[in-house]
Amino acid sequence: MVEKQGAAQTAARGANSVGPRARVWLAVAALLLFTFLALDSLVGDSPTMDEQNHIARGLAFLRTGDPRLSLEHPPLVNALSALPLLTMPELRLPTDHPSWERREGWYEFADLFLWQYNHDVDRIVYLSRLPIVALHIALALTGYRFARRLWGGAAGVVALWLHLFEPNLLAHGRYATTDMGGTLFTFLATFLLWRLWAAPTRQTWRRWAPATLAVGLAFGSKMSALGFAPVWIVLAVLPLYPDGGRGQARAAARRLGQLAAAGLVALLVVWAIYGFQWGNFQFISPDLAALNGRAGPMPTFWAGVEQIARLSGGGRAQSFLLGRFSDTGFAAYFPVAFAVKTPLVLLAAIALAAVWLLRDGRTRRRALFLLLAAALFFGLTMTGALNIGYRHALPALPYLLVLVAGLAGREVAARRLWNRVSIGPRSIAAVVVVVLVGVAVWIHPHYLSYFNPIAGGPANGYRVLIDSNVDWGQDLLRLRRWMDEEDVESVRLGWFGTADPTYYAIHHEPLPGLGRDPFFRLWWAVPFDPAAPPPGVYAISATSLWETPLRPEEKNVYAWFRARQPSDRVGYSILIY
Repeated sequence: MVEKQGAAQTAARGANSVGPRARVWLAVAALLLFTFLALDSLVGDSPTMDEQNHIARGLAFLRTGDPRLSLEHPPLVNALSALPLLTMPELRLPTDHPSWERREGWYEFADLFLWQYNHDVDRIVYLSRLPIVALHIALALTGYRFARRLWGGAAGVVALWLHLFEPNLLAHGRYATTDMGGTLFTFLATFLLWRLWAAPTRQTWRRWAPATLAVGLAFGSKMSALGFAPVWIVLAVLPLYPDGGRGQARAAARRLGQLAAAGLVALLVVWAIYGFQWGNFQFISPDLAALNGRAGPMPTFWAGVEQIARLSGGGRAQSFLLGRFSDTGFAAYFPVAFAVKTPLVLLAAIALAAVWLLRDGRTRRRALFLLLAAALFFGLTMTGALNIGYRHALPALPYLLVLVAGLAGREVAARRLWNRVSIGPRSIAAVVVVVLVGVAVWIHPHYLSYFNPIAGGPANGYRVLIDSNVDWGQDLLRLRRWMDEEDVESVRLGWFGTADPTYYAIHHEPLPGLGRDPFFRLWWAVPFDPAAPPPGVYAISATSLWETPLRPEEKNVYAWFRARQPSDRVGYSILIY
């Protein structure tokens, strides 16, 4: 027995032989490769469906200090994204237009800002995306710190690579939206709460204050971050931490008290993010409308909370899943999205890490913390009707990546998957990293459209999921290049996106689409015979192909095209017929 224990300790020391200097070089290599892939891909992506709204409201807030446009999205991430635009003082905001005064006028306001009031769209979008790339790096560094605290230094490096090259994170870590910011700040807050609760008798105040600030930043980054409040409550109650000699019941009560105090102070942080806005409340629900005559702090925030609650109950648009449609969402939407958009190597690694770390008493509590944080938030997303993108469940993903990084942890380093096969968890973690980087390089630059072989790969993804899962308007620039290369003078364009094809000198005949009025109104005035489309080159966005504005019984506009394989495709979001 002594000899076996000695052999295990020797193996553990050998597996942990990668020194600090090697880890630094591995981290630097990861950051350099990520930066190249992110910047090289983002310059080729046209403005996505939502980016103009986020960019316009961020700059409007920085310029005016008025968060009125931040109704559904708190201003923190939008303001960070718009910071580089302060280097362009010539930019004009349409504050002289009636859209500035309307409650939900940001759509028109943003369209005017990007496409009419100003004339350097590429530079505006490029600069606005750079801070999001920085937030993605911050997410990876948070994953590194979390994994290092949980499992050791080698696991931290693995977590860094996983967070940088997971294709769904890489997709949204390049766009000027709030998805990456919300994922980062909720993850950071959870990490800091774990650090507070894992050492209940040491430097409580110094650990509580950063956690409180992070909770406030999370709430000020994305409305869906409020969904982490019940997640944190459950995690606070469970006996996953040392009790500090108080007993589990008293320790849980102490953690709940710390969380409640953090939540109250976090609201002050959110108020500061809103520029200490004070004004009349702006509710539209009959039950709350009586408060509208009264003034209070950050009325735009509270109106946004009401708005998100209403949307989650009814959905903003039809949900699409595997060729079916629903106005109330699908319970299986996010599980299917997770299954088909997560690389197979990660799906296998998550299952393996869960089994490996849960069955070991030394790592069980830490693994449970990560799994519950992911599962609880993921479960909350499944209760909503707003099924328009896997990105809404993205905040659950970092916890699973830190769990996978646990395969490189110090406690399990000496164990083997099979007694007769010399393969250990750290070797498996290295393989997972290498394969994941290979996936990122292979799908480059089309990260948004990644689907694994379960779905038939990215070329078949539009038959499983649409909207921001595959087609968010990112390939318009590539359509122009495709037309030049193929010597196509003009296309019949069924466009899904807010970007203006005319701005990019794309000669086209509008067909029914979504995002811009010339396309949207054609759903009810179709300019061709759907049963026998005339000859020509048709470029139809994957989301438009499924006719989301129409009821299921009305979906006959593109039925002829849906029944056929496309002749070519631009990226994976624009189908050519």
